[in-house]
Amino acid sequence: MVRPRLCFPSSEQLSGGSRTLACLLTGYSPQGAVVSWEVDGTAVTEGVLASSEEEKSGRYSSSSTLSLSRERWMKGELYSCKVLHHAHSQIQSLHRSQCEG
Repeated sequence: MVRPRLCFPSSEQLSGGSRTLACLLTGYSPQGAVVSWEVDGTAVTEGVLASSEEEKSGRYSSSSTLSLSRERWMKGELYSCKVLHHAHSQIQSLHRSQCEG
């Protein structure tokens, strides 16, 4: 089963003008993981960039990023990476307030 890992924006990004969240998938098999993003429970497609699945020793890895302007970042609170892999779904979420510290 795929276990996504959601990476927080760096401190440099938080003080700058953009935010990029990354959802990393590693060590899964078979291939075919699909990643989607939600902000406060609403699907988001703008600013999403997904990598192709890479295979190594029969295991796959991939990633998806969500890039946001500072304004869009400040409008949301709950950011979620959802993964669907052969009828199994996983979700990882973060709260913007946890990043702003």
